[in-house]
Amino acid sequence: TAYEMPVKINPIPRQIPRQPSYMNPWLVCLFAGVMPFGAVYTELFFVMTSVWRHQFYYLFGFMIIELLILVVTCAEISISVVYFQLAVEDYRWWWRSFLASGSSAVYVFLYACSFFSSKLHIVQFVPTLMYFGYMSLVSFAFFLMTGAVGTIACFHFCRVIYGSIKVD
Repeated sequence: TAYEMPVKINPIPRQIPRQPSYMNPWLVCLFAGVMPFGAVYTELFFVMTSVWRHQFYYLFGFMIIELLILVVTCAEISISVVYFQLAVEDYRWWWRSFLASGSSAVYVFLYACSFFSSKLHIVQFVPTLMYFGYMSLVSFAFFLMTGAVGTIACFHFCRVIYGSIKVD
């Protein structure tokens, strides 16, 4: 089945009014990433301790609950950012919805740097390179996962709000 938009799209894009200073895309995305990171902050410590300090991790049930909390938080933050963006008549929401929840990966990488300097005692170059290489990949995967959750949630949100508009 083909996908149909809930409303007809105008081929000529509208002019977007001047945005308030608090709607700066980089500022919004940077602050929006704090909430998803806060949802997984404590769990991240236990996972990183088990991986990098060779300790046992046995809280898998709790990690599933944390994953659900992360998904819900990413969806709520992205929907809130897109709602405020649409309220000031800026219709370019796709990338902002992705970056709003995906920016939590920046905080994950900063936490990895903090974990390296405070908990690990690595002084050689190759293990340090390996640590930051792996944590860069983990942060990028986290960026893609949380960004995808935010974009899919906003896509459904926009379909619902625009699908409820009665246009003749």
